[in-house]
Amino acid sequence: MTWDEIINNPILQNLPFKIETNRFGQILMSPASNKHGMIQSEVDRKIHARKKSGVTITECSIDTSDGVKVAGVAWASDDFIKEFGDLTPYPKAPEICVEVVSPSNSKEEIEHKVELYLAKGALEVWVVSSNKEITVYTHTGKIPKSKIVPKIKL
Repeated sequence: MTWDEIINNPILQNLPFKIETNRFGQILMSPASNKHGMIQSEVDRKIHARKKSGVTITECSIDTSDGVKVAGVAWASDDFIKEFGDLTPYPKAPEICVEVVSPSNSKEEIEHKVELYLAKGALEVWVVSSNKEITVYTHTGKIPKSKIVPKIKL
């Protein structure tokens, strides 16, 4: 199935799972807890409060070399939005992609998604733990804090 077919399929609407695909077009689903959703909302609010331009996007779909992956939160500059608008999925990653770790995520899965988002153009990928610690990755590896949103704290 294509991503457009997946998001428009009535059978797949309103599921309590995040849907992604792998490079073979197979659908992957992972359950999300309410705590996960609350952390995701908090990240969205904190980025939005500190960035006076651009937009935050929850459940941001990105076409990667390993299928469509969905960042829990993303921040896209005005230039990014001017170029890609609301295209779904994005062919390039927004400047910041955030993964909020769920109990169902393996360390390897999160590391793989960090690599995928960076390979698609993200400048920073944030991994947020269940205790709200933010680890920031760039093309040069892990850095102590975000350069795009330097004073963020959850």
